[in-house]
Amino acid sequence: MSGHSKWATTKHQKAVVDARRAKSFAKLIKNIEVAARIGGGDVAGNPTLYDAIQKAKKTSVPKDNIDRAVKRGSGAEAGGADYETLMYEAYGPAGIALLIECLTDNRNRSASDVRVAVTRNGGTMADVGSTSRMFNRKGVVVVPKAQEGGQAVSEDDLLEATLDADPEEVNDLGESFEIISDPSDTVRVREAVQAAGLDYDSAEVSFVPEYTQEVDAPTAEKLFKIVEALEDSDDVQNVYSNVDVSDEVLASIG
Repeated sequence: MSGHSKWATTKHQKAVVDARRAKSFAKLIKNIEVAARIGGGDVAGNPTLYDAIQKAKKTSVPKDNIDRAVKRGSGAEAGGADYETLMYEAYGPAGIALLIECLTDNRNRSASDVRVAVTRNGGTMADVGSTSRMFNRKGVVVVPKAQEGGQAVSEDDLLEATLDADPEEVNDLGESFEIISDPSDTVRVREAVQAAGLDYDSAEVSFVPEYTQEVDAPTAEKLFKIVEALEDSDDVQNVYSNVDVSDEVLASIG
């Protein structure tokens, strides 16, 4: 029985992982469609599309899926949806600020999904401007410390490589660095990183909190439940928060 139980558990865990992977693929594909619809299907002339495709490739989205998304978005192939970006605001445990970005073709569905995910897991919806005022729109380029071929990149390396692209700051994330810039400089920073022969994990415009709030393990667990529930929605693209979870707290909750 123990063997059967272990196999059943393993199958369940694999199903969860596969489901999350499928959702991740769908969200990345949706980003590509929107980028192609707004800026056209020519990657050379559409840096937003270029970065959306690169992010999808790094997450192992099949090339055929990417190509079809570009065609749908640019109108070269039928089937593209008319997506719009919506932002929702909420509070998690201990007053943690949440900013929830949706890309949807159905406002009512996304509003319902977000409300249910937040309220059923102990959070509360917030009025417009309540939490968004705590975030600034910034360009964020993430560069892994360990590069291909065994090369290790340092903060000084990144500062030197991107100096002419006007980065605002470089933050140590543990296994990687994030380069913060004005949103309009995101592509310049990414191109400077590439010109220096360095690989990068992602390059996108994001929402960065003005300040962070450190939490204990029970609070972090409650917050993660809200975030996981939100990310289960096909419409939710990104969840931003001002939480600061220490390595010790992360280790304690697995």
